[in-house]
Amino acid sequence: MSIFLGAPYVERLRANAALSGALSAISAAVAGVILNLAIWFGLHVLFGRVERLESGPLSLPYPDPTTLDPAALFLTIVAAASLLWWKRGVFQTLAICAAAGWLLMLV
Repeated sequence: MSIFLGAPYVERLRANAALSGALSAISAAVAGVILNLAIWFGLHVLFGRVERLESGPLSLPYPDPTTLDPAALFLTIVAAASLLWWKRGVFQTLAICAAAGWLLMLV
């Protein structure tokens, strides 16, 4: 709710150079968090086992390719096709993938 209350003031803040830089940094951080979560969820949905490669301060996930879930991969491809090629909306894509998942469950 507080986002909606503060939204009208954000445009005024963009005129201030210092605050505009801070808002840009916050936007970049939020985009990075969203990308990180997308990769994490993608790996853990598509693969049954995800290991971690650790070297010093770095810790990178890597999936075991033998644990790939073909049904999840199929639904991922259907969702990408629905959004990118068929130009469907999110709710239509959700309905298409729910129906396809339900059919896969019956098979």
